[in-house]
Amino acid sequence: MEEINQLVQERIKKLNRLRDSGIEPYGAPFTAKDRAASLIDKFGGLSKEDLEANIGENTLAGRVISFRDFGKTAFAHIQDESGRMQVYFAKDIINTNKDIFKNLDIGDLIGVSGPLFRTKTNELTVQVKSITFLCKSLRPLPEKWHGLKDIETRCRQRYVDLIVNPHIKELFLKRSRLIKSIRNFFDERGFVEVETPMMHQIPGGATARPFKTHHNALGIDLYLRIAPEIYLKKLLVGGYEKVYEINKNFRNEGISSKHNPEFTMLEFYISYKDYKYLMEFTEEIIPYLCKEINGGLRVPFGGDAESENREVIDFTPPWPQITMVEAMKQNGVDPVVFDDIEKAKIFANDNNIDIDKKATLGKILDEIFKKKVEPGLIQPVFITDYPVELSPLAKRKKDSPDFVERFELFIGGREVANAFSELNDPADQGKRLLEQAAARDRGDEEANFMDEDFLRALEYGMPPAAGEGIGIDRLFMLLTNTSSIRDVILFPQLKPEQH
Repeated sequence: MEEINQLVQERIKKLNRLRDSGIEPYGAPFTAKDRAASLIDKFGGLSKEDLEANIGENTLAGRVISFRDFGKTAFAHIQDESGRMQVYFAKDIINTNKDIFKNLDIGDLIGVSGPLFRTKTNELTVQVKSITFLCKSLRPLPEKWHGLKDIETRCRQRYVDLIVNPHIKELFLKRSRLIKSIRNFFDERGFVEVETPMMHQIPGGATARPFKTHHNALGIDLYLRIAPEIYLKKLLVGGYEKVYEINKNFRNEGISSKHNPEFTMLEFYISYKDYKYLMEFTEEIIPYLCKEINGGLRVPFGGDAESENREVIDFTPPWPQITMVEAMKQNGVDPVVFDDIEKAKIFANDNNIDIDKKATLGKILDEIFKKKVEPGLIQPVFITDYPVELSPLAKRKKDSPDFVERFELFIGGREVANAFSELNDPADQGKRLLEQAAARDRGDEEANFMDEDFLRALEYGMPPAAGEGIGIDRLFMLLTNTSSIRDVILFPQLKPEQH
């Protein structure tokens, strides 16, 4: 840290020298007509002679990533949003701009203009005819950043990570393309994109612990939303038949490689359909996105890129469907646990599965499933027919009323999507919300609240419908073979920095 402080002090001295010489270290706007990548694409294939015949001026702005001073001449690489470009400074340019070159550091931002040529090593280069100083960097870029293994440091200083690791910038550009592709998919199919509130008086739409805040003017407590489901269903009541939303959800839970308290969700609803329809719909959208991002349906999963035994996820539909109960049986769960809470507790204890002392049978089965079944679900698979207790907003199965018409899509050992036929019977919904409220009173902080306005909306009549949520962060992790959710969120939540 002391070394860094000394380097910062040296750069501050250079900043002051720039000002003393009449050069503004935090310069005015600069028009960069060109981008590094576009110049390379356009002129990279031209010969040295063709470049000499094309003496047009090119203008770039970017950060100095490397600088080699040979006294009378100098070379540098500057980096803009698209990539890196070499630039060459001849003696006359250096002499004319001595104050800039004496105080130039790696990390500074400059603008340059000049024609293109090829060096003796055949590298496409801008021969600088004019230079403009744009911004002084007071902190040195880390020389050994490429070797850092500490993901927390990289996430905490993502701005530096993006500067020195071009593949990280490309990763997040790919994420932006994913979001754009999602919108294209839904817009082309007649869905309406909507925005619903981020602060709720009553949190609902999922079983999760909410973040709580307070609105001073209204004098009421509010909650950051755990899901947009309730508001999207109200839009179905109002007459919209196909709606979707891409936005943030917040859940006051632990942080892990699969969980961030603030995450991005795609949630969509369609009237007059059920969960079986959404399975086919999901087999359409996710392969579509996989092709858009990767160009194909086979994606490497885990392991070293050089490993011969590296697993591959095949997104080619159709995908198998299996009930939650049957999946547990196939993974060694004794069927006696499905109807007996005491036997379920014994099974969990014998298998070192942590459960809350007040946990209900449904919650215990869910924990058993997460430990015994979920890690092995690598290839895409629909797990269907969950207990009613775990799905308070889903429609019951007619032939098995203790279960609901629901599926979760698992890929790579992670839940990626959750969908069900929506419960539109206000009497049944009211009863289940009362049961959820009672569970909250018994200490279940993830149980749903009673929501009278939602019940009132259902009493006006909501058409039969199906809804689904897809975790964008987790899906992007799969499509890019990324192991931690922190790697696919620009600024993930971290513990306060220790000084």
